[in-house]
Formats: sequence, C-alpha cells, structure tokens
Amino acid sequence: MGNVAHPRPTWRIVRAAIYLIIALAPLLAAPPARAQADGPIYTVAVDGVISRYTVGYLRRALRDAEAAQATALVIRLGSEGAVLRDVRGLAADVAAAKVPVVVYVAPGGTDAGAAGAWLLSAAHLAAMAPGTSFGVSSPLAEPTGAVSPQVRDLFLAEVTRQLGTWNRDRGRSDAWVDRAAREGAVFTNEQAVGLNPPAIDIVARDEQDLLTSLEGRAVTLEDGSQVVLRTLGRGSRPLEPSLWEQLLLLLSDPTIAFLLLVMAGIAIYAEFATPTVGILAGIGSVLLISSLIGLLALPVNWLSFLGILIAFGLVAADLFVPSHGAMTVVGLVVLIISAFTLFDSAQAPGVAVAFWAIALVSLLIAGFAAIGVYMVVRTRSRPITTGQEGLIGRLAEVRRRLAPEGMVFVDGALWRAVCDNGEAEVGEYVRIVGVYELRLTVHRPDEPQAA
Repeated sequence: MGNVAHPRPTWRIVRAAIYLIIALAPLLAAPPARAQADGPIYTVAVDGVISRYTVGYLRRALRDAEAAQATALVIRLGSEGAVLRDVRGLAADVAAAKVPVVVYVAPGGTDAGAAGAWLLSAAHLAAMAPGTSFGVSSPLAEPTGAVSPQVRDLFLAEVTRQLGTWNRDRGRSDAWVDRAAREGAVFTNEQAVGLNPPAIDIVARDEQDLLTSLEGRAVTLEDGSQVVLRTLGRGSRPLEPSLWEQLLLLLSDPTIAFLLLVMAGIAIYAEFATPTVGILAGIGSVLLISSLIGLLALPVNWLSFLGILIAFGLVAADLFVPSHGAMTVVGLVVLIISAFTLFDSAQAPGVAVAFWAIALVSLLIAGFAAIGVYMVVRTRSRPITTGQEGLIGRLAEVRRRLAPEGMVFVDGALWRAVCDNGEAEVGEYVRIVGVYELRLTVHRPDEPQAA
C-alpha cells in the first residue's frame, strides 16, 4: 500500500490562531474600561455672565480635578449670558479634559443660552433639570469685525462641524446643530430628550438625582480611554472660587460694571462741585478703574460708552446753563439709549445691563438734577442780601434829622440819606428804598406811599 498524506498539524494550528485573532480583534481594538470610583466628585457653580474671568476660574477647576484624578467634574450651569469668544475656548477645554466632565443645566427655570449649547455639546455627559432650556435665537457664533459673506459662511461651517463632531462622538443628536449655529434655536429639556437620539443624556431634578443617574455610565475621554463612573451613594465636593476670582466675577457682571461707572461719574462731578481735597476724586478714580476692569472682559460698544460720558456732561451743564431742564432731559435720553446698547448682543447674547438698574439710575439723576435746577433758580430769584443793593428794604435809624436830607445808621455804619416823603426826627426809623452814589433814599413807614 502507498503512503497516505495527512495535513500537517502546523497548518491547522496557524489557521486556528488566525480565526481566533479575527474573533478577538474588536475586543483588542477597544481599550479596557476602568472604573473611576476612588477620586473625588467635584462641582462648580457658574452663575451670571460667562466671560474671560469665568473661563479662568473653570480652567483652574479643571486643572484641580485632573490633578486629583477626580471621578468627575460637575459644572452646574445657571448662566444668564455668555461672551461667545470665551465660551468657545472653554468648550474646547471641556472636550479635551482628562477627567469626565458633566455639564448640568440647573435649577429649574434656567435658560442656559449660548453657553448651554456649547458646553452641553462639549461635555462628556450632558444633563438638564426639568423646566430648563439652552440655545439662543441668534447664531451661536459670529466672526468679530467686518468680514465678507464667504468668510462668515466658512466660519459658521467650522462651528457647525465642531459642535456636530462633539455630539456624534458622545452618541447624542446633532440634528439641531446646523440650524442653531447658523440661525439660532432654543430647546427645552423635553425637546432635547425628544430627538432621536436625544440631544442630552440625563434629566435630573437635583444634584443627588444626577449623581444617582451617573452610576455605571461609561465615558470615553479624548485620548481614547474609557471610564465607568461610580457615583451611587457618594457626595460631591465644591470647588469655590478664590477671593480674587470672586472679585473678578463680580466686576464682570454688566449691571455692576454699569453702576460702578455711574457712581464714578457722580463722585468725580461732586469733587469739582464741592472740592474735598481730592477725597471724592480718589473714590471716583477707584470706581472708574473697577468699572473698566469689568468692561474690558465684555464686548463693549465704545460709542455707547462715549454716549454715557456725554450724558453726564449734559446733566452737569444744566446746572450752569439756563436751559430750564432741557439739557437734563436730552442727557437722560442719551444715557438710557447708551445703557441699552452698551454691549454687543451679537458677540455676547444675553449680556445686557438690567432694566431695573437703568431705570433706577435715570430716576436718581433726574431727581438730583431737578433739585439742583430748583436751587439755582431759587438762588437767582432771591433778593440780594450783600453789598449796597442788600440794604434795600432794611430799616435805618435817623441820627441827624432828615429835612429832607440827613444821616441814618444801618448795618453798623452811618449813611447820608434823603427822605422822599417829608421829614424824620432823630430816633425814628425809616425804610431804605434806594441807593445812589453812596446816598440812601428812605421812606417814612408811617406815611402812605404814593402809587
């Protein structure tokens, strides 16, 4: 019998290894998920306007969270408005964070505006409280300065691509991005959840509900590593702003910056009106510098800023120019218009001086101006009480008989006088009715005066 050839064992082993590698390839390609349970859970609260000072505070919080290898950093967003150039940079930092970042729009009733649209897209996990919303009715980004329509379209296309990429990478809907970036759109938490897939990950009533909902969720960081969150039954640790950060956040509030500017103008004007050896001028300078620190963090319309200064000048000039309040009215109109347009709404949607502050300042300035004009008019209409003209109407004692000329004593001095209605004896009192070349014209009060 001939020999029968059998397949060599080596080939069977190689073929089995190839099959095994093909089967395990998907598992080998994905990095193993690691549970993130040991690090702290940090929270930061963002209220008011997001400006460069807010971004500085949040970047410091991100660095602290990464240094502590935190389980997660929760950013509670209760923003009233945002400077677009600053919030874009902050969103990029959130997307590139080395720890999971959760952006949570809360409490109920919060309108997160443009900041919500940017930060919810960049966050590893996006959460909203019931009754909240994000987005604005204007484009989510506008190029600074005058650019051509083509450049603007390229800029908006880049913004749309970036927002869409972030949402797709996190498994969220990007169907809303193009319209919101180019035209503007506002979404409530119900509308965001209703998209397919949803535009957010979680709807949570409060922070404790949020931490419960985060339990077991897997997050993929920018470097490709996966983290599984372990937050059930754990508490959070707030990262508070430093004293200097608190001061900067306060000064960058548009209403505070406007009020400081108004108070600086009042203090400097008061120094010129009633000199106080520089005390009021010093206070005014400090207030002005504080106001400028806040204004430099916001997109200011400098023409409106100049209008506020002109308004102060018009109100102050009304005290010296007999315009009977007309200049004050014009100044108040200029002040109100300038205050409403003080910030560029295209570059900072939602950033504006509060209406109550404008109304309060206008009423106070109008009241003080009315008092000042009244006192000036009253002073001008008051009889003269100094000099020779101030003697008219005063009573004088006769020291040398008036027949009809003689001498009278008034205001500590003797005066030559002429009686215009007869004679007066020594010791009698006569009323001064005129002064001419150091001689008084007097009238006996007991005699009826001629018409």
